[in-house]
This record gives sequence, structure tokens and C-alpha cells, in this order.
Amino acid sequence: MNIQFNKGALELCVLALLDRTDRYGYELVQKISEQITISEGSVYPLLRRLKKEDYVSTYLQESSEGPSRKYYMLTDKGREYLRVIIPEWRQFSNGVNHLIREGVGDE
Repeated sequence: MNIQFNKGALELCVLALLDRTDRYGYELVQKISEQITISEGSVYPLLRRLKKEDYVSTYLQESSEGPSRKYYMLTDKGREYLRVIIPEWRQFSNGVNHLIREGVGDE
């Protein structure tokens, strides 16, 4: 998969996954990797940026499997931002899919 495709979608994927439940970084990597190819190293810088922009906040929670884990939680600002970018993404992806069907069909 083209890395530029992933970069554009990764932010949306992270925010969407945090909308219903808090998650720790590696859990996000695993969940996203089930659907699209990403490198673990691409998620953590994104999480730092989202925190800096106040779209997510963090807290530590003890783990029975080792050291405490840093969990990421969507803020109200992040939830508002997500509600804006989901329709934008749908419009964009629908347009791309339309152009693909027009150009090469459904092969």
C-alpha cells in the first residue's frame, strides 16, 4: 500500500478508534494493522501531535503484564474534529472510488 495513502488515513483511523474507548499506543497499532499496513513508528509521532493539538489526552494505567501503560483518550475538541473530518473523508473517498470506476471499472 502506498505510504501516502496511509498517512492521509492514519489520523482519521486513530481518532475513530478512540471515539468509543480509550486505548494504549500498541493496541492502536495492532488494531490498525489488522486493516492497513502501517509501521509502528508512524503512530507514536501522530499521537504526540494529536496530544499537542489537544485532540487527545493521556493517562497511565497499571498493567498486569508489565509496566503501566499510557492510554490515549479523545478530548471534546478531538471528538468535534472527528465529526468534521468523517464527512470530508467520505466525500473524498467516494470521489476517488467514482473516478476509479469511471477509469478502470470494477475489475
